[in-house]
Amino acid sequence: MQGLQDLGRAWLSFMDPMTLLYGLGGAFVGIVMGILPGLSATLAIALLTTLTIKLPANQAILVLICSYVGALYGGSRTAILLNIPGTAANAASCADGYALARQGQAGRAIGIATSGAFVSTLLGVVCLALFTPLLAEVALSFGAFEFFWLALFGVTMSGSIVGHDPLKGWLMGLLGLFIAQIGQEGLYAYDRFTFGWDELSGGFSLIPALVGAFGLAEVLTTLADPIERKMVEMRDSVLPRWKEIIQYKWTVLRSGIIGVLTGLLPGVGEDAGAWMSYAAAKAVSKEPEKFGKGSIDGLMAAETGDMSSIPGHIIPSLALGIPGSAPSAVLMAAMIIHGVQPGPMLMIQHPHFIYEVVAMTTLASITILLFGLFGVRPLLHILKVRRAILMPIVFVLCVVGAFATASRLFDVYAMLAIGIVAFFLRRRGYEMAPLVLGMVLGPLLDKSLRRGLVLSDGSLGPFFSRPISLAFAVVTIFTILLYVPPFKAAVNRVTGAMGAGIRSLFARRA
Repeated sequence: MQGLQDLGRAWLSFMDPMTLLYGLGGAFVGIVMGILPGLSATLAIALLTTLTIKLPANQAILVLICSYVGALYGGSRTAILLNIPGTAANAASCADGYALARQGQAGRAIGIATSGAFVSTLLGVVCLALFTPLLAEVALSFGAFEFFWLALFGVTMSGSIVGHDPLKGWLMGLLGLFIAQIGQEGLYAYDRFTFGWDELSGGFSLIPALVGAFGLAEVLTTLADPIERKMVEMRDSVLPRWKEIIQYKWTVLRSGIIGVLTGLLPGVGEDAGAWMSYAAAKAVSKEPEKFGKGSIDGLMAAETGDMSSIPGHIIPSLALGIPGSAPSAVLMAAMIIHGVQPGPMLMIQHPHFIYEVVAMTTLASITILLFGLFGVRPLLHILKVRRAILMPIVFVLCVVGAFATASRLFDVYAMLAIGIVAFFLRRRGYEMAPLVLGMVLGPLLDKSLRRGLVLSDGSLGPFFSRPISLAFAVVTIFTILLYVPPFKAAVNRVTGAMGAGIRSLFARRA
């Protein structure tokens, strides 16, 4: 009952015209970023973090969550009309969405994407409201030893959060950890790795790092690899098809649950939710031969799977401080910048914030429905804007955003340096999300390790003898060992043997 009251108060706090306008603006920017191939939800959140730095925390985070939901929703437009996914999460929508567009049903495909995105986001919001407080209550029993293992587990996830090479992910995560140690340390305020340079005493701020790693690097990448495709003409209605939601209700429900579950797993992005939902829909479909050739079932599964994973990713970010994907890592960093520290202490420091995030995410799903009903055709004109015009505007926003935070030229230089280095690293297959993850979790890992050692008088015993610490230690070490091929092969043999034993046991009973 107390939770419902908190949720009601959170809803009422957003019911003023200016806050609703901020939400619509955030969703609009997110949809525009999603529509433009090459730009991403991470870029949208990073840029908007700089532009909303002066807003109250609730309004600023509302803008960021609306842009997150809007970017993934907008990415389906180019997947359907150009056969180019606007974001990685929309890749599964290309096959059936583009096939429907070439059959003259582009409006119908966009309507399906709108209705599926709206319903699945609401389904994920219900899970967010139910499970986050429960997980956060468990996390309240954590101390310095548990926080250390939790932060280390989060950094371990940098090997799989994006990309296909764990080693590159870990290297970027370690680089982020190192950058987080530059400047005055938190317990005794002495300089580390500053080499006598006073500007480095304050360390690298998160905002210039975010803007450089995602904003400037994205601008340079887009200008270096221009994409020009002919858009399929849209002649039919784009209104959402609610009767198809009812017709494919089991696909929506199954894909929504799969999306939330994949979102709960640290290191599994939104695209995994879309592809797993698509595969599950094809496996149980009565018409699997239509998948890839314009299947309504397939498009519905892909869209509901990726959108419902957004609330799923927010659950571990809020409760444990471990993001599940690159956009949620940047969103978590933005929350810290706005004075809200996600993690086990969230229920003590900001007990109502979880319900406010539930209200924000619900509002975000309503905004994308409004844009789906009234703004589809005008928004498609954005695709006609040339990259040579758009990218310089984004670059100016990057410079202004980096400078506006603290009015320091050093932050602009840091943004430029990080952006240029990030551009070359991305061309070599190194992703930037693990870097941000390392920078966000670095201070927590450092402080927890040293506090734990002070409390234990220098002994490492409590890091392994406390029950929750031991569980985190086992999971973290097991996760690291899974990347070692002989260990992974041994695990596969054991799990395969166990599965065969269980199947034979049931076969004898039958």
